[in-house]
Amino acid sequence: MLTIAIQNKGRLNEDTISLMKDAGISASASHRKLISDAKGFPLHVLYLRDDDIPQAVAMGVADIGIVGLNEVLEKEQDVDVRMNLGFGACRLSLAVPKSVDYPGLSWFEGKRVATSYPVILRNFFDENNIHAFVHEIAGSVEVAPAVGMADAIFDIVSSGGTLIQNGLREEDVVIRSEAVLISNPTIGEEKEEELAKLMFRFQSIIESRGMKYVLFNLPKEKVEEAVSILPGMKSPTILSLADPDWVSLHVVIHEDILWEKIEQLKSIGAADILVLALENVIK
Repeated sequence: MLTIAIQNKGRLNEDTISLMKDAGISASASHRKLISDAKGFPLHVLYLRDDDIPQAVAMGVADIGIVGLNEVLEKEQDVDVRMNLGFGACRLSLAVPKSVDYPGLSWFEGKRVATSYPVILRNFFDENNIHAFVHEIAGSVEVAPAVGMADAIFDIVSSGGTLIQNGLREEDVVIRSEAVLISNPTIGEEKEEELAKLMFRFQSIIESRGMKYVLFNLPKEKVEEAVSILPGMKSPTILSLADPDWVSLHVVIHEDILWEKIEQLKSIGAADILVLALENVIK
């Protein structure tokens, strides 16, 4: 049986529990528990702080974990990143006061930069031959320049609103992060087989997100034109109707282009269009 470490509270906890639920796995969302057994898959769930998850997986306390890529890079533990999970997106960026005339990375030479991610920042500065002072702060990094603790900051950015509120301007994105599934490099053959099954479930959920299942009727003579509009995952499914002059087409379309494609289909005579939610894509 696998043991998975997940964040004990916060948005990443909620998104992880949601992914597991969509994959047929029921686990408690309560951060008051340390460990629980999941239902629907042979899985122990270990609830930890996000910055403890890479170490727990590296030590073998947990076989696998779900955590932000930023924490994996910061902790530099011996773990394998197995897959991106498509949620928890953010970026780690350098930000300077709005009043600064910023010429580029050379500005940071000799400057003091506050951050909660000193390892990532030092590695970045080393790669770019920048000699700056990295000042580690546990929290409220964005206020450091205003109170005179630093010249600039390096921190997580989602919308950028917090930077604006504190008179800062984002300049350089150092890494883009999202939730990832990590594993201990030596979990063994039996657990590796279980992990493959779990990853198969997760992958089917991830691939189905943002997709819609579309059914519509179309004059038979317009099929070739419709196929050129809708290549689908391989090609649209075409079914005969009682009326020999009409067919029914079934296709999966990404929601980003859904309405554009529907308008094109209507222009060539498509009718009775149904748009359905897509729960899973299993290949």
